[in-house]
Amino acid sequence: MSLPTAYLTSTKNTADILRAMQAAQAPDRFTIKFLEGLGYAGSNDRAMVNVLKALGMLNESGIPTRRYHEYLDQTRSEVVLAQAIREAYSDLFKVNKNANTMTSTDVRNKMKTLSEGAYTDRVLTQMAATFAALVKMADFNTTSLDEEQSLVGDSAEDEVALDTPERRAPGRGGNGRQAIGDLVYNINIHLPESRDPAVYDALFKSLREHLG
Repeated sequence: MSLPTAYLTSTKNTADILRAMQAAQAPDRFTIKFLEGLGYAGSNDRAMVNVLKALGMLNESGIPTRRYHEYLDQTRSEVVLAQAIREAYSDLFKVNKNANTMTSTDVRNKMKTLSEGAYTDRVLTQMAATFAALVKMADFNTTSLDEEQSLVGDSAEDEVALDTPERRAPGRGGNGRQAIGDLVYNINIHLPESRDPAVYDALFKSLREHLG
């Protein structure tokens, strides 16, 4: 089951904590003390450390990962967070690929089913609220960095596939083919039997004049 066991007991400061992270330099280790330094010393806020670990922004030792540093780029932060949410809550997105658009009640019910009764109703409500608070700060409509790289790779492969003798136009195709516009012609020449070289010279001269 891929549902984070980390959740927030209160989500009122979630957006502010994420913004504070972006405004600060990445720490060597993201600790409770660092969180307090951002201005969030409440006991409810401390759970954010484990949530960031679940999102893949911190490793188990609290050291910021590459994703954390990517998140600091405010031009891409919402997209980075969306990708992190998709991965952390992958089972939820398997049930509904647009899980980010579900209501908190629907999310809670799906989590209850996925967890097979492992959590109390109170905990499930807080887990759903945590998911909803994170989703509000994410952009699920813009292509992610990984998806962009994948699309670029696919485009390059398509371009190579299209750049074949059959598709080059206008001009002469390869492998004995003549390309005119998007049409490709295979030309087979049956030479007449003759001992006179002038016959063949005249034939090939005519081909050059008409086919180019």
